[in-house]
Amino acid sequence: MEPELVLWDWNGTLLDDVDLCVAALNRLLAAHGYPQRYDHAGYKAIFGFPIEDYYRRAGFDLAKHPFPLLAERYMADYIPASAACPLAAGAENALAALQKAGVRQVVLSASPLSTLQMQAAQRGVAGYFDRLLGLDDIYAKSKVALGLAYLKENGFDPARAVMVGDTVHDLEVARAMGVGCVLVACGHQPEGVLRAAGVPVAADIPAAARLLLA
Repeated sequence: MEPELVLWDWNGTLLDDVDLCVAALNRLLAAHGYPQRYDHAGYKAIFGFPIEDYYRRAGFDLAKHPFPLLAERYMADYIPASAACPLAAGAENALAALQKAGVRQVVLSASPLSTLQMQAAQRGVAGYFDRLLGLDDIYAKSKVALGLAYLKENGFDPARAVMVGDTVHDLEVARAMGVGCVLVACGHQPEGVLRAAGVPVAADIPAAARLLLA
């Protein structure tokens, strides 16, 4: 499969932030007076994009608590707490193996760019990436335009690029860009949901790297 370019998702793929996201969701619910709380399985069952729809599935009344307000408060909790999140198991070795094989790597994330830069720097992995591609706000909308612009500016053939992510949305992004896709079952959506999407699913980041280098 070995591609010329790997576009990595960040949250839930290279950054192991699922525990934090479950806790931050429960704190946000509590802060706004909602009784429901989620465990990991419940969280993964409702998580998805657009984030606004995920908040509805979590039970927020967006007429009472508007999405921009919830997003701002969530990120005010998440960003400082994310300093404690580790990289996914085996992620740095996988990045190093791809780099050694001559594969170009970028991060393509719905995170705000400033958050992405901070998180990559904190973990000492920024040097593995040609670019960190993140959004310019906190609302986690589409990253397709970012990825397409990068491919065009750098002359990459989409057929020689692969997106690696942990959600069905990453597959949607990959298809919109015309690139391949490998999903990893160590992030924000259940393995069964990923396997139903019909693309290769790896158990973790080292397994994804082995697929990419095969």
